[in-house]
Amino acid sequence: MPASTAPGVRLLPNAVTVLALCSGLSGVQFMVAGNTVAAVACVALAGVFDALDGRLARLLDATSRIGAELDSLSDCISFGVSPALILFLWSLNDLRVGWVVALVLVVSAALRLARFNTLSDDTEAPPFASEFFVGVPAPAGALVALTPLATELLLGPGWWSAPAVVAVWTVLSAVLMISRIPTASLKSVRVPPAAVAPALVLVALVAAAIVAFPFALYPVAILAYLAHIPYAAYRYRWLGQHPEVWHVPPRQRRAVRRAHRRLGLAPPRRPLPRRVAGAAARAGRRTINRERPGERAGGTPRLGVRRANRRRGGDQP
Repeated sequence: MPASTAPGVRLLPNAVTVLALCSGLSGVQFMVAGNTVAAVACVALAGVFDALDGRLARLLDATSRIGAELDSLSDCISFGVSPALILFLWSLNDLRVGWVVALVLVVSAALRLARFNTLSDDTEAPPFASEFFVGVPAPAGALVALTPLATELLLGPGWWSAPAVVAVWTVLSAVLMISRIPTASLKSVRVPPAAVAPALVLVALVAAAIVAFPFALYPVAILAYLAHIPYAAYRYRWLGQHPEVWHVPPRQRRAVRRAHRRLGLAPPRRPLPRRVAGAAARAGRRTINRERPGERAGGTPRLGVRRANRRRGGDQP
């Protein structure tokens, strides 16, 4: 029997999904007990488990319909319900609309996951669409929403922990999740063979920084993630305008993009027919201005002038 069909192997991705669910919901219990650090850590750990379960399923050839549905339910609870309750217990309960803001975050996470499941069956999407998410993914959105809490754990109370600021930030995080802004998917990241060793060193440094200064790295990582969104939107738009590179590896796409910039082959800002018509109109105006008023180049009155003269003389048009 192949290893990919063994019951224990097929159960492993679903077990990791259940761990993500338990980890995310445990954050609420830690928040109720007053352990804020453990609450944020549980949501972050749920994000790690969520990143592993899908890759394990594809690696072990253990994908299943029940696993996909379980993953969506787990994400809705771990990255929708749990962060909303943590923020409400921490700061939003001081506002009259605090519970409404928490509900907005939960509903946005559910809508984002429902749209993700719908788009996964879209057969008309361009080939490069798999390299992007539509909107901010639920795990990233939950971590973005918890940034004020992590900042307070790092710097202490301040304007970032004011209930009104937390409410506005939570709503903005919810809007990012349900928006149609393209964001980069880690599935499209490919490390060249020559960069494997430096990448492993970087991973070790990041792991050491997380252990030594966990909440110092948190805001930096969130700001870096938010800063990549404009670049991802630009890259998505560029790929949509250049179908000739849809099946080209990313490294070669960068070479094509540099060549386009060097040769000035940027796509037109306006549709081509409109630009041609505008150029023709400008050329016609320049020609008329060089002629005598009311006459063509050969001295023949223009058609509009002849009609006006006939009307003044009493002739019918």
